Amino acid sequence: MFKVLVSDPISDLGISLLVEASDISIDKKTGLSEDELVAIIGEYDALLVRSQTRVTERIMSAGKQLKVIGRAGVGVDNIDLDAATKRGIIVINAPDGNTITTCEHTFAMMMAVARHIPQAYLKTVGGVWDRKSFVGVELRNKVLGVLGMGRIGSEVAARAKAFGMDVLGYDPFLTEERAEKMGVRKASVEDIIAEADFITVHTPLTPETRHMIGKEQFARIKKGVRIVNCARGGIIDELALVEAIDAGQVAGAAFDVFEEEPPAADHPFLSHPKIIVTPHLGASTIEAQENVAIDVSEQLLHILRNEPFKNAVNMPPVAAEVLAKLEPYFSLGKKLGSFAAQIAVGPVKEIAVTYAGDLADVDTQPLTRHIVDGVLSFHLGSDQVNVVNAMHLAKNRDVNIVVTKSHASKGFTNQVSVTLRTDKEERLVAGTLLNGFGPRITQVDKFPVDVEPQGHILLISHHDKPGIIGRVGTLLGTKDINIATMQVGRKIVGGEAIMVLGVDKGVTKQVLAEVSALADLNNAKEVHLY
Repeated sequence: MFKVLVSDPISDLGISLLVEASDISIDKKTGLSEDELVAIIGEYDALLVRSQTRVTERIMSAGKQLKVIGRAGVGVDNIDLDAATKRGIIVINAPDGNTITTCEHTFAMMMAVARHIPQAYLKTVGGVWDRKSFVGVELRNKVLGVLGMGRIGSEVAARAKAFGMDVLGYDPFLTEERAEKMGVRKASVEDIIAEADFITVHTPLTPETRHMIGKEQFARIKKGVRIVNCARGGIIDELALVEAIDAGQVAGAAFDVFEEEPPAADHPFLSHPKIIVTPHLGASTIEAQENVAIDVSEQLLHILRNEPFKNAVNMPPVAAEVLAKLEPYFSLGKKLGSFAAQIAVGPVKEIAVTYAGDLADVDTQPLTRHIVDGVLSFHLGSDQVNVVNAMHLAKNRDVNIVVTKSHASKGFTNQVSVTLRTDKEERLVAGTLLNGFGPRITQVDKFPVDVEPQGHILLISHHDKPGIIGRVGTLLGTKDINIATMQVGRKIVGGEAIMVLGVDKGVTKQVLAEVSALADLNNAKEVHLY
């Protein structure tokens, strides 16, 4: 008999699978303090929470029998994932349970901003019958730009088609084939800014997506556009949006999320007549709350019964002998994946991994997960992707994973090669562990190099001619950017070549553009590896 503790308020319908299971004994004890949880958790095999309970390392340390922690929702920031992983405790969530409810809230906000519904309501109940001030626009025949074509963005796009809208979709993993199946036009962020009458964002918040629509974009955006954000605060620059509305460039906006929640009392959104706000209600429906609990309960049962499961958000236990061989390569593998993702252009269609040398004799599936995690995390955010769900997320985005093995390792005891194939190009990054030196990048595309995968790296493609290295160094020096390390790779004298520079701080897009503009240089890209 497995014992399950439910420590947050969850509906009986949501946990009915657990209640009705013959091999499960369930206790509901809500509002417990950390000390109270520590005192009783030792007798339980599973813990089911929402957002109120903070599952700390101390609680898990006391949970000697604890096998799984279930979060009835998406975010797991109230659970110490590192502590759970170290103790072999699987943490699961319910990433699909709020898809429809967030999609529907997006449409509610879109309709509200199109027809001025909250503003008209307030004036009407205030005793003023005013029809002339609230002339709206139809959705039919308008262009909707969807930034982020994951679960929620795809559902929004499907419903927009039913409204007679022309949908432009942007996503780092959206291919022409998938876009065609969905009936949307694959577009860039710039395309959407230039053409869309409505824009809705459904991307995670990452360094790449933070303020992806800011002052620069608002200066070029289609006049009269309406913007909806039911994803994450910070994707759109809030102050720049207010300025764009006041300038008449943007017609209105509807936000369910803020950069800081709750927003300050003097936040300009709260008093602006053309901005509609709600208090992060995207997942707040009866159905969604029940669905996430049902999903987590089902997976929790699978784990306790030693059956296949999904939606884990941390690393499940790996056999000790396999872990001993692979663990030194986990960090290298994730960095190789991230490096490749940062230099590749276009939606990723395939991740090809080659293991050479002694690694050919090992079950490398756990290491492959770290590599795929590195690729996807750059685009989707490290809070959305991990070594357990990476393969599942890749499959959902039609990204093919190919693994090959060879005992020939080009002079190294082991070598890991990651090749990304997009709809535009193919990029390769390879690496190894060197005794006494640690992880090293040994190859970029066709060029051999010896680079430590750490910090800020500039990858520069150029023609092998005298003076180029000096011009690059001089330019970076004028920008107060210090070069810490330098590697140059080439195949033949006077042919194509690359520079791999380790620099002491980040490089702006403007500086990258100036470097790329130097004579005999093809392009320059910055890679961040941590």
